[in-house]
Amino acid sequence: MAMIRKQDALDYHSLGRKGKIEVISTKPCATQRDLSLAYTPGVAEPCREIEANPADAYKYTAKGNLVAVISNGTAVLGLGDIGALAGKPVMEGKGVLFKRFADIDVFDIELNTHDPEEIIKIVKALEPTFGGINLEDIKAPECFHIEETLKKMMNIPVFHDDQHGTAIISGAGLLNALEIIGKKIDQVKVVFSGAGAAGIACAKFYITLGVKRENLVLCDTKGVVYKGRTEGMNPYKEYFAVDTSARTLADAMKGADVFAGVSVKGVLTKEMVKTMAPDPIIFAMANPDPEISPEDAFAARKDVVMATGRSDYPNQINNVLGFPFIFRGALDVMASAINDEMKLAAAHALATLAKEDVPDSVIKAYGGEKFKFGRNYIIPKPLDPRVLLWEAPAVAKAAMETGVARKPIADLDAYRDSLESRFGRSKQIMRVFIHEAQKEPKRIVFPEGNEEKILRACQIILDEEIAHPVLLGDRAVIEEKTKMLDLDLQGAEIVDPTSAAKFDTYVSKFYDLRNRKGITRTDAREQLRRTIPFGMMMVNEGDADGLVAGLTENYPGTIRPALQIIRPLSGISTIAGMYMLIFKNDVLFIADATVNFDPTAEQLADIAILVAEKVRSYDVEPRVAMLSFSNFGSTPHPSSKKMAHATELVKKRMPGLMIDGEMMADTAVSQEILDALYPFSSLKHPANVLICPNLESSNVAYKLLGKLGGAEQVGPILVGMRKPVYLVIPGNEVADIVNVTAMAVRDAQEVNK
Repeated sequence: MAMIRKQDALDYHSLGRKGKIEVISTKPCATQRDLSLAYTPGVAEPCREIEANPADAYKYTAKGNLVAVISNGTAVLGLGDIGALAGKPVMEGKGVLFKRFADIDVFDIELNTHDPEEIIKIVKALEPTFGGINLEDIKAPECFHIEETLKKMMNIPVFHDDQHGTAIISGAGLLNALEIIGKKIDQVKVVFSGAGAAGIACAKFYITLGVKRENLVLCDTKGVVYKGRTEGMNPYKEYFAVDTSARTLADAMKGADVFAGVSVKGVLTKEMVKTMAPDPIIFAMANPDPEISPEDAFAARKDVVMATGRSDYPNQINNVLGFPFIFRGALDVMASAINDEMKLAAAHALATLAKEDVPDSVIKAYGGEKFKFGRNYIIPKPLDPRVLLWEAPAVAKAAMETGVARKPIADLDAYRDSLESRFGRSKQIMRVFIHEAQKEPKRIVFPEGNEEKILRACQIILDEEIAHPVLLGDRAVIEEKTKMLDLDLQGAEIVDPTSAAKFDTYVSKFYDLRNRKGITRTDAREQLRRTIPFGMMMVNEGDADGLVAGLTENYPGTIRPALQIIRPLSGISTIAGMYMLIFKNDVLFIADATVNFDPTAEQLADIAILVAEKVRSYDVEPRVAMLSFSNFGSTPHPSSKKMAHATELVKKRMPGLMIDGEMMADTAVSQEILDALYPFSSLKHPANVLICPNLESSNVAYKLLGKLGGAEQVGPILVGMRKPVYLVIPGNEVADIVNVTAMAVRDAQEVNK
């Protein structure tokens, strides 16, 4: 795992809009009519409907997709009782995960009280607002009483994730681990370390899965929970008290088939592991440091099936595989509760999914690592998009079968389709680029090596092993800024152009390239004292694989040396600037936004082909629209005729490409308009590549889509160059620099091929 520094975490939460969440309107509120509908007098109508029929709250309000994450901050992560206010960042984070993985909205509510009865009273009073309650980070044993009471009192799902999340995910892993080693669940001896919320819930769930109660030993800080023990006991522990002579964890571990740890670092020793039964299963789930490290467990014996709570080891027991999808299924059937059958359905769905072939998209998301059902892959990966499609329907089905669903789903296949449509692949596309880069990092040169944003981006690039950065500039200045920013850039190379060993060689090479363009040797030497031309020469001569620049330079000042030194691909007379625009459920590419002011039809055909080829290299099938203010000759004009002619040129040169034009922008992106008005068009689906008639229109379009349309902009991406040159612009953030660096590395990988 990449190292997370304190300042990184603080910046993440504080920069820009404070915190991690916001509330946005889902309906327009731009006109007086909109305002009258949103509030008075129009809002009175749904109020009357809900008064007459309370179930209509799910029809007219956000209740059906709204979950409360509620905590009093008494058991926050590994921090303990830090209080309600200090726990708020965790609760906001929970809201982010609900939205990211299951498109569920969340209000986080922090209650400043330690009184269980007061919590129960407050939460019960909130029932009209929410479709479900997620209790979080409330200490044991109070959490058990709070959840049990609220489940009896409330008619919406109440779920304490600290208990049931870990239980469900580890339960899925247990089912698969036992299958792999060939042991039956009703015959294995299970030892638990930890008798808090997660430990008690996991133990109960394992019994629900089939572990015999007499075969389960629970240990806490006082040792084994045995019959007759009085110290540190409560009714929840008493349920697991067994007749045994074992008094310590070491005693209990002798002959055990399964160890489940939800306690503290280092409690399980190598000696204890050696006393376990053959093919032992060890789930060391304490975070951030497990009860025993995988290295120590495997050093003790080689036949271990191992899982932890960490992402840098195989078999991560991660609660995010549970709560978003469990609530998704429960909300979609308007469940009145989340019962044991729904939890079992979630666990079995996860266990079954792990046995399926893992798609390329998941492999790419994890850097190309292959996954196959076995000892190192017993549960799905958290970023596997199929989890939503497997787990939520299973939970919904169980809710219907057990009678807690108030809105049964008639067609589960159609329901799965609706779930899939909630998320496009756009939100993951940059992560794919990063993982592709991580497979074979390349040397990327940063001419603006003394800029703070570049240095901070390079820290992430090094941490995530995306590239080998080469920073150009004065070494003393770069090192001083690095120290001031508290960065560790030991993996980056620093090159001062004026004192570089190859400076004179580059001068000669540059002179040879440009001497018939009016450049003298003195001019060449002077130009290469500047870091951007020097960096271009490094790429041209193979001393770097790609370049990222432009943060402090105007665009022409960056692109000019690229054209002079890197030069276009052989046979290419036109290069172009493309932007990738990432929306919630879509990805669009637009060109030419940066290079050609008023391209000819022939140049536009070149641009369309170059962009289509680049988009295809991103594993996206291009659908190209040649844009105009006219639809297929409706407004004859030199500009619209130019776009129509360019379209015909592309069709002749690249007949397999889906392309049409000239057409208006709304026609290009609307299936309804294409079907209703232009069924003859060869563009059978909305375009994802938009070629604009000139730089002005393209530039205006991508900036408006970014600012008003909410698109994440990645670019400009130069297409048609021999080697990767990515031009960031003033105002780009650290994340933008990291993204384009990953894309530059990926392009360099393709160049090498």
